[in-house]
Amino acid sequence: MNLNNKKLKKIKSDASFRYFYRKKSNIKNSIIVYANKEKERNLLIYDAINNLLIKNNILAPKLYNENYKKNFIEIEDFGDLTLLKLLKKKTTNKLSLFKSSIHLLNKIQRIQENKIKNFKGKYYKIEDYNNKKLFDEAKLFSIWYVPKFISKNKQSKFNKLIKKQIEFLLSKIKLKNNIFVHRDFHVSNLMKYKNEIATIDTQDALIGNRAYDLVSLIDDVRFKTTVKFKNKIYNYYLNLNKKNINKNNFKNDFEILSVLRNLKIIGIFTRLAIRDEKMKYLKLIPYTWKLIELRMEKNIIFNELKKLLDINFSIKIRNQ
Repeated sequence: MNLNNKKLKKIKSDASFRYFYRKKSNIKNSIIVYANKEKERNLLIYDAINNLLIKNNILAPKLYNENYKKNFIEIEDFGDLTLLKLLKKKTTNKLSLFKSSIHLLNKIQRIQENKIKNFKGKYYKIEDYNNKKLFDEAKLFSIWYVPKFISKNKQSKFNKLIKKQIEFLLSKIKLKNNIFVHRDFHVSNLMKYKNEIATIDTQDALIGNRAYDLVSLIDDVRFKTTVKFKNKIYNYYLNLNKKNINKNNFKNDFEILSVLRNLKIIGIFTRLAIRDEKMKYLKLIPYTWKLIELRMEKNIIFNELKKLLDINFSIKIRNQ
């Protein structure tokens, strides 16, 4: 594929190793997804997950063509209107848009299958979002962020203490891993298309905790909302799912997963800046800290972690 072809226009990339190009056509536009790193995940698995969603009547990009040898697939183009763009408009009814996202989430969470054929004709089985994966993700905070602010001679002690706290929190999770989890279900990955909401960036989907995708939506680091608004969306989800949910267990897991997810995000954003020179994500870290503080604030389960973070990361550091 010639990426300099005049019919191809490079469009905004994301935090992955993929590159996206819009292919203009008189009949229909399409998106070329190019990935020569993590190719299986970014092309083969991405399409397999999309197929599973489409099979369950969820709007995800259809595959038009693939050339796996040359590192690209051609998929359906949903345009440029993410929910994030819509939410930034003053005229948008934000509550209505979030409620629509909750209805889409409910639809996704009703998916029963965990296997789907990829375009090579082989079955891909979605893995479990187990505690080891959650632990390894939260550890990214220690690997990438901690060395920036804690001196070398203190890092070892800090990392042992935070490891202990992460393991403790994971041991307190109550819900089963039995729900399809998009894993990045936030307003930048939801598109308004033909009066429906479509989902993209699905390649990291796993079978995990019911609370996880709600955390991604409500405690989204890219779009600030008030605590009152967060509570409205949270309660809307609970009311729609009251037959399936133990409220106390769900709240417990929601708060734990929010804290662990946002520690992971701080680690990932720091890695993107240091390793990949994608500096734009650093400006999102102060709000990510605010979300961690919010979820730790009134829950005694976080007492030791809160002390540990407060001692080592001042308000000045958190706002950098």
